[in-house]
Amino acid sequence: MTSNIMRKGLILLGTMILVFVLAACGNNNAENNSTNKGATTNEKPAAPAKDEPKAEPVADLSGEIKLDGSSTVYPISQAVAEEFMGINKKVNVTVGLSGSSNGIKAIIAGEADIADASRKIKDKEIAALKEKGEEPVEMAVAYDGITVVIHPDNTFAKEMTVAELKKIWEKDSKVTMWSDVREGWPAEKIVLYGPGTASGTFEYFTEAINGEAKVSREDYTPSEDDNVLVTGVSGDVNAMGYFGYSYFVENQDSLQAVSIKLDDSAPAIAPSIESINDGSYAPLSRPIFIYPLKSALERPEVKEFIKFYMSEAGQKLVEEVGYVRLPQSMYDDNVKHVQ
Repeated sequence: MTSNIMRKGLILLGTMILVFVLAACGNNNAENNSTNKGATTNEKPAAPAKDEPKAEPVADLSGEIKLDGSSTVYPISQAVAEEFMGINKKVNVTVGLSGSSNGIKAIIAGEADIADASRKIKDKEIAALKEKGEEPVEMAVAYDGITVVIHPDNTFAKEMTVAELKKIWEKDSKVTMWSDVREGWPAEKIVLYGPGTASGTFEYFTEAINGEAKVSREDYTPSEDDNVLVTGVSGDVNAMGYFGYSYFVENQDSLQAVSIKLDDSAPAIAPSIESINDGSYAPLSRPIFIYPLKSALERPEVKEFIKFYMSEAGQKLVEEVGYVRLPQSMYDDNVKHVQ
């Protein structure tokens, strides 16, 4: 009888322990549910995000594609080239950055298949191509805003009018000191950096600011490589320069963008994705282009490269490197040339 009592006592004790453990587990689950913002076992798990369709390699695609030209367009074309080659392993794409004019000269000379250009191709360049039996196809790829930059420690020139920029950059400018630009600014020598004369950015800026393309003061440090300009301005507290918005975005920790005023009474507008897209960053917002040769578009590897450039994946790369994507209809128009 004693053994029966002991057996019943052990069973009762085990039952109590089990109840205690279950209760404790219940409390822990309640705490975890609280931490997970009230999720319960009755709730359905969130549906997994759908992966975007990935570009697939094109069967038997191979060949060489050469691009050259604008340092402004270069970051886009280079990013597209790298992604495209990562998918299509047998295609080699090279991208140079010799300046818009030199890129167009390269397609005229048959040294490149596609010219990157931060300006529109000229009639005389189209004529030179036609003499060679070639024809360029204009394809806008993004919006850009030419960005005027100063050193981050510059506290006085954060806003400037178009007239003040012209006073600095016009041909035979007498401005040598910041104090020559605006009364009250320091009597410190301005150190200027800008694109070389083969650059489409140089051509656009001089027309927009000075009123005539390629008319500019010459006593500044020029380079077709915007990274040289970045290094120059970021290394001198009295420096100023200008180049494509992408290079500012990439180096904004070491540079400061100048907000532009159309005149003394206008608001100062800083370059941004929004102000470039809506055109309020005036007069320095502009489209930028690639110019493939029509004959090159007949080659399968070039066709597929252009399709990828204009695809959703290509448009995302436009934004990733700091530019503004175009309306979808413009990319669709570009693709019509390779269908």
